[in-house]
Amino acid sequence: MSGGTEGRGMAELAALLADGTRAGICLALLDGRAWTAGELARRAGVAPSTASDHLTRLVRGGLLVEERQGRHRYLRLAGPSVAQLIEDLAGHAPTPPAPVGSLRAATASAALAYARTCYDHLAGRLGVLMYDALLADRRLDRSSGLALTADGWAWAADLGVPVQVLRTARRPVVRDCLDWTERRSHLAGALGAALCRRFTDLGWITQGAGRAIRLTPIGRVALAETLHVPGDTLTRTSPPTPTSGRA
Repeated sequence: MSGGTEGRGMAELAALLADGTRAGICLALLDGRAWTAGELARRAGVAPSTASDHLTRLVRGGLLVEERQGRHRYLRLAGPSVAQLIEDLAGHAPTPPAPVGSLRAATASAALAYARTCYDHLAGRLGVLMYDALLADRRLDRSSGLALTADGWAWAADLGVPVQVLRTARRPVVRDCLDWTERRSHLAGALGAALCRRFTDLGWITQGAGRAIRLTPIGRVALAETLHVPGDTLTRTSPPTPTSGRA
């Protein structure tokens, strides 16, 4: 029966992500970049041979793709649909993040929660704020499924986003993506990716450590103006208080 086949396929996929090391590898790759097997092993805190086995299983399961350049094996998520799956699962995870134990960890955690990449689009508090602002200005409409309005198309074109490319994209122009730290939606789809690239090109955002994104002083002013929000809403909050006395 087809239902049985689909059920087995779903069970196999769930088993792939049920392992903490494999899940952590997929989360690390949400920055949209290709990582070497060695880098992923260090990130996961496992031996290279152990990481190699996990990576092979993820590739065979269709979650990752690999490229080989000389002696190096580079791996990345298989595409936007896989990134959506990983982020959605993280957003539905019932266990809250573990308490941070040092000022450095607290600062990194706060940076990630404020703004980060979710594969190729903005996530975190900044991504959710942008999504809400576009809805408030009726540049996005979700009365009958999320859609970019005529005002939204004009706004994107004024920003310098290549709207003709968006119109012919294979992926949806706009799509909700559940944010795992905010537990609300941010903007994904072809427009979400295009805005992230455009903001980077304009110097409004820059890449921080890992997946973290930094909003530049110029970007804070420009985004407040284009999103019609007060500038202080774009200010990053202080990092959480460490749970131990270690610095």
